[in-house]
Amino acid sequence: MERETRVSVFESENPAEIQLIKSKLAAGTIESFLNDKYMSFTTTPTAKTIRLMVNLQDEQKAFEIIDAYLKQTDLDLSINLKN
Repeated sequence: MERETRVSVFESENPAEIQLIKSKLAAGTIESFLNDKYMSFTTTPTAKTIRLMVNLQDEQKAFEIIDAYLKQTDLDLSINLKN
């Protein structure tokens, strides 16, 4: 059985943001996994970052999907700020 290598492609402390990105990846046929372990000693004990992981072979496509979403979001924000 071949072991899959997973890499982190997005992280946030906001579960809703993680779920949104996870759904964008799923729409792009990329399986993703959550890693929500507590952060290291460099943060407060209650700080919690959730990492979205994908298989290594899907990393580039995942970054393309995430980048496209973030650019779209930034454009929408800049339009809303002008109004």
